[in-house]
Amino acid sequence: MYRAEYIWIDGTEDPYPGLRSKTKVLEDGKEPGIWGYDGSSTNQAPGENSDVVLKPQFVCPDPIRGGNDILVMCDTYVPETMEPLPTNTRVAAVKAAEAYGDAQDMWFGLEQEYTLMTEQGWPAGFPDGAFPGPQGPYYCGVGTGRVAFRDLVEEHTTACMQAGLKISGTNAEVMPGQWEFQIGPAGTVEVGDHLWIARYLLDLLSEKYGVIASIAAKPMKGDWNGAGMHTNFSTKAMREGWDPMIAAAEAMGAPGKPEEHLAGYGLGKEDRLTGAHETAHWSEFRYGTSDRGASIRIPWQCAVDKMGYLEDRRPMANADPYTVAALITNTVGAALA
Repeated sequence: MYRAEYIWIDGTEDPYPGLRSKTKVLEDGKEPGIWGYDGSSTNQAPGENSDVVLKPQFVCPDPIRGGNDILVMCDTYVPETMEPLPTNTRVAAVKAAEAYGDAQDMWFGLEQEYTLMTEQGWPAGFPDGAFPGPQGPYYCGVGTGRVAFRDLVEEHTTACMQAGLKISGTNAEVMPGQWEFQIGPAGTVEVGDHLWIARYLLDLLSEKYGVIASIAAKPMKGDWNGAGMHTNFSTKAMREGWDPMIAAAEAMGAPGKPEEHLAGYGLGKEDRLTGAHETAHWSEFRYGTSDRGASIRIPWQCAVDKMGYLEDRRPMANADPYTVAALITNTVGAALA
């Protein structure tokens, strides 16, 4: 026998969508098939017609349980029609990949920032009920008083590696108690599958340490950085030449596109994208080389090499990676097709 942990995105709106999971015990040799759950308890169906279908889409080893146990990332459907739920954002990523992502050979690298919080709602890197010194020594910091819960971060990294996820790095972030891990390079759909499983593993391990891994866009008001999911992206043509790089940046700022993208970039833009704390204001769009105050940053080395990738700095930490990757794939793919 082995265990399959079915994982899916719920319909929570406040403070942001989250994950749910439940376990099915299966006989060896039997594949995990479709399953279901009570959508009325996850804000995804009415009580009088509450069944929702879970369809397995991505499977990887379960690094926490070990053995033959697996994690199963699912998407969600209405049982009568098998139409995807409105919260089934993976479907849009699949369509974008089929339309442009595969042909353009889209790559994504997502920088997932998160803030470890106590159950009382205070950042775990802050003194109890008080404030630490101002920002400065914490980014990529080392040592007591500069970082908190490194053991959790290391355990999470190891778990992601053992699950076969495309985790590519970690670092302490600008605010105490704030960390980041990176997923990629990966394709339009793949990057979402891997990031959601990485979020699941982080939430699961946080239980052990008695903290909450918040992906709120502005976990602490005041003169503290918010939390984002900076999105690095490229096509094959961008990785080989400068003109496609500029064409992609221009496409992201074409009329109506900034508004369309921000609508799908997560909750909390007014709090995080203020024009301060290494952000562009949410109402503006611009791109620039080595400019962390721009909407789209051209990395310095890419400007020197005249090829490479772009970084969209606008997505919030709570953004849905399927939605972000779909939006960028459609916008850039159409412009470079």
